Amino acid sequence: MKQDNSIKLFEKAKTLMPGGVNSPVRAFKSVGGTPVFMKRGKGAYITDEDDNQYIDYCCSWGPLILGHANENTEKAIIETVKNGTSFGAPTALENQLADLIISNHSYIEKIRFVSSGTEAVMSALRLARGVTGKSKIVKFEGCYHGHVDSLLVKAGSGLVTFGESTSAGVPVSFANETIVLPLNDEEAVKSCLEKLHKEIAAIIIEPIPANNGLLLQSHKFLVHLREMCTQYNVLLIFDEVISGFRVGFEGAAGLYKIKPDIITFGKIIGGGMPVGAYAASNEIMNHVSPLGSVYQAGTLSGNPVAMAAGIAQLKECLKENFYHDLQRKTDMLVDGIKKNIEEKGYEITIYNIGSIFWFAFSDMTHLTRADQINAGKMTLFAKVYHYLLENGIYFGPSGYEVGFVSAAHTEEDIDTTITMINGAFYIAMQ
Repeated sequence: MKQDNSIKLFEKAKTLMPGGVNSPVRAFKSVGGTPVFMKRGKGAYITDEDDNQYIDYCCSWGPLILGHANENTEKAIIETVKNGTSFGAPTALENQLADLIISNHSYIEKIRFVSSGTEAVMSALRLARGVTGKSKIVKFEGCYHGHVDSLLVKAGSGLVTFGESTSAGVPVSFANETIVLPLNDEEAVKSCLEKLHKEIAAIIIEPIPANNGLLLQSHKFLVHLREMCTQYNVLLIFDEVISGFRVGFEGAAGLYKIKPDIITFGKIIGGGMPVGAYAASNEIMNHVSPLGSVYQAGTLSGNPVAMAAGIAQLKECLKENFYHDLQRKTDMLVDGIKKNIEEKGYEITIYNIGSIFWFAFSDMTHLTRADQINAGKMTLFAKVYHYLLENGIYFGPSGYEVGFVSAAHTEEDIDTTITMINGAFYIAMQ
């Protein structure tokens, strides 16, 4: 595979940006080699600066549920840009996107748009603290909630531990406001809330943890979280930046029929543009400025171009059988990979929910916690990754990242991908 242009661009980028990238995982450090610089996408395909073409399962890390340059989304963006890119004033498009979401989501009544998933989470935490008057937050090991200072923490020893920062620049005092618990552990949650509920404002979780592998939680555990939060007057926040509008229009909340107190959105909500949001009941959202005392603002919040893109994409998601068809294609991909794994006897397991999938070099059928991931096997993923790259299949460059199927993927694309993944596993397992 020719990479001359990507190599030249990366060498230049390293003189301009830290590590040559604007988001760390793009640097290819976990898989080795040179990052591939992309210049064009259409449907299920992306093309790099050396004119290599790939079937794309990264989908910009999840937002592109319709694929690249979807005709309706593209048209909405172009028509909106003609009227201006930003006003710093309200627009009708904000109303339209908000109404579209709220009227088709059973668990929220008001929404506030921001510019990223991280910003949505940061704002949701501030809101939870403002509503409850308490300061501590509970998160779970293996769940990523953006680069919010107080959530860049890891677990210590024991069931209830205060966080230790995993990033320079985060004061210990910030990390100390976060309690880290193991996923899928009802006793840990119960013990924590019994002891510290008077200090805890909220529990935040990815109901479908998909930033550190795909760590599917039991429905029973998620119900337990809801019950414990209600009992101890602690708010439950579902971080649905990935799962929102991905596993169904109502996300994991709708899939599991669990009502969180606050939901954060991102990725799909923006149609490929930088958009995030947080949403809740009228009672909770009325604490947000200018109605209430919880301040949050953003110069580009509700940006008209981003709103138009989100409207166009979510309208497509609401069409009859959209999620059924997406599930059918994902099942086709997963079943094809599973069949080969079983025939060859490989110690590999593929996990999926909705149109999200992930494979791990493990024989565990129920992998629910971050500490169950075998980090030593990530060298095998690097082999798989580069084989696929050479053969026209693009995934996110890390074994901890999930893959996404889009509406643009065809059955032919899926068949090709199965063949290539099977070949990659054969090479890796030699």
